[in-house]
Amino acid sequence: MRNKTSRALIGLAIAGAGLLTACSGDDPLAAQAGNSEGKNYIAGDGSVMEIAESDRGEPVEFSGETFDGETISGDSLDGPALVNFWYASCAPCRVEAPHLAELSTDFQDDVTFMGVNVRDGAETAEAFERSFDIEYPSIAGSDGQVLLQFADYVPPQAVPTTLVLDDQGRVAARVLGAVEQSTLKSLLTGVVDE
Repeated sequence: MRNKTSRALIGLAIAGAGLLTACSGDDPLAAQAGNSEGKNYIAGDGSVMEIAESDRGEPVEFSGETFDGETISGDSLDGPALVNFWYASCAPCRVEAPHLAELSTDFQDDVTFMGVNVRDGAETAEAFERSFDIEYPSIAGSDGQVLLQFADYVPPQAVPTTLVLDDQGRVAARVLGAVEQSTLKSLLTGVVDE
């Protein structure tokens, strides 16, 4: 009896180790988590996930306040939307900021743009927005509440992350890491044309 129990425990330990290895070995975000090299963020790999209309889940329910005290929620968005998770000292966020600013102007009649600042206070966030001519609002999200509401789609440490929501508020696409302007333009055009 004791040999069977010992063998079963050893088998479970080997299987568990294999699962842990598979999880960390194939996931570039998990690999960075243990080795952030002092950069204070885990960069996404730039991967794009598009979700077919028929496979989208329920609308994302969220609510938060901008630095000006305005409440933005899923219910207040009109039509398709882009939600970008960022903070000022994140290098990839700085790379993509000019693209987001330009696209927010290009799509101003069709897509609502909003940010979720996951770290900064009002002064720092507003200075960043002025530097990059970002005119759309950002929710103050340093308390983690808004990030938690998007937890099914946004890994907590993968900043920046950009979501494209369809006109029903469902996630239609996600980009982990700095988003290429042409890629984002294509994703936005796709959701506008649906």
